[in-house]
Amino acid sequence: MEEIPVKVAVRIRPLLCKEVLHNHQVCVRVIPNTQQIIIGRDRIFTFDFVFGKSSTQDEVYNTCIKPLVLSLIEGYNVTVFAYGQTGSGKTYTIGGGHVASVVEGQKGIIPRAIQEIFQNISENPSTDFKIKVSYIEVYKEDLRDLLELETSVKDLHIREDEKGNTVIVGAKECQVESADEVMSLLEMGNAARRTSTTQMNEHSSRSHAIFTISICQAEKNTEAAKDGSWSSRQHIVSKFHFVDLAGSERVTKTGNTGERFKESIQINSGLLALGNVISALGDPRRKSSHIPYRDAKITRLLKDSLGGTAKTVMITCVSPSSFNFDESLNSLKYANRARNIRNKPTLNFSPESDRMDEMEFEIKLLREALQSQQASNSQTSQIHREGTPDNRILSLEEQVAQLQGECLGYQHCIEEAFTLLVELKDTVSLNQKQQQKLQEWFNMTQEVRKVIPSSFRGSCGMGNLEEGPQHIRVNQLKRELKKCQVHRHCFYKITCLRTKFIWGH
Repeated sequence: MEEIPVKVAVRIRPLLCKEVLHNHQVCVRVIPNTQQIIIGRDRIFTFDFVFGKSSTQDEVYNTCIKPLVLSLIEGYNVTVFAYGQTGSGKTYTIGGGHVASVVEGQKGIIPRAIQEIFQNISENPSTDFKIKVSYIEVYKEDLRDLLELETSVKDLHIREDEKGNTVIVGAKECQVESADEVMSLLEMGNAARRTSTTQMNEHSSRSHAIFTISICQAEKNTEAAKDGSWSSRQHIVSKFHFVDLAGSERVTKTGNTGERFKESIQINSGLLALGNVISALGDPRRKSSHIPYRDAKITRLLKDSLGGTAKTVMITCVSPSSFNFDESLNSLKYANRARNIRNKPTLNFSPESDRMDEMEFEIKLLREALQSQQASNSQTSQIHREGTPDNRILSLEEQVAQLQGECLGYQHCIEEAFTLLVELKDTVSLNQKQQQKLQEWFNMTQEVRKVIPSSFRGSCGMGNLEEGPQHIRVNQLKRELKKCQVHRHCFYKITCLRTKFIWGH
């Protein structure tokens, strides 16, 4: 498997109105015509993508996310997550707010990706797609199902499947058929997400949220459906994780107290664990050391995305205000370390598909074995029926009776033909050649009439055969059968001659 680095983008939001009113200075700038950012006077960072304060939602999506959608359709797991200080524009960029009220140009990553996914699906009519979505938040280290709020936190568990991928057991997955259905579920989940107002952010996310779109695809097999044959279809299951992380907070700036203060502690604790994972994965010297994924729920959920088998884009959002210099610098440092993380993306063939292949092959073998057994049983049964003396005698008797009936019919025809030939001989004037032919038929008819009485006298004695041994009876029946076949052949020839004569005359 080829290793690829995690792609890292940095987006700098514009100064807010209140920051302008308080005369905050810009401390983070994009170096023109480069992928570099300078913070303060001389600290320079290089990233894969850099977006300044005038960047648009469309620009961010086309540059960072469009390739991920194509990889998703190809069968890879992909992830995009927004990281940064509270109030730096993560939710706006990812598109996790109230999307229904957002104008087209301001829509974030998730709504745009949903539209493109369904557009790609409509352009692939030869493939069957099944799409499911789930929406989970991590609030104070508890998992909450945003699509099924009645689900208890005790019923949601993080597990690893047989391929090592992280899954959430107990989470509701809704099957969808259109982009509108997905948008409706996204809006419903966003409304249920924990948010609150702080001094730093009017709509501050109080939890980490993961919106997941799962796609199962299989090639349509129309030829197999026509001839009814078994044909294995390979299933590919891929997922797109959209992760909106809660922002790091300093209590002195947010002014949080009580419940908000407890939330801040849990948020910062999870982000610290994420930072430690990024540091461990991004440090070549610690490549073989332990990676602390289990220190927090969010790091366990991002295990596939950081150092795993997914294609990942990390979007770091920073504030340009000098008031947030320290937080912005820390965010850039973590983003810079994340560039050293290397993943090993793999195509995700469904385990169920592999098992189906094995089962279909086994079914094919069993069918062949069953057909062979049925053929063997049929031959054995036929041999058994023919081999039984009573059955063999009964079969021969039936054949003799059938042939005798046919012989009686032919005998009647011979008598009529003989009568007709006599009349023709006595009454019709014929030339010499016709008279010779008529005489030949007359003689042949007389010979057949002489044979008939003796043969049927012999056949009438069949009723006495039951008194002798069975093998004698079988031989007698065979002889009678042969006689009847000879007589039937003679009668058939006479009938043909008669027909030819009538038509020729």
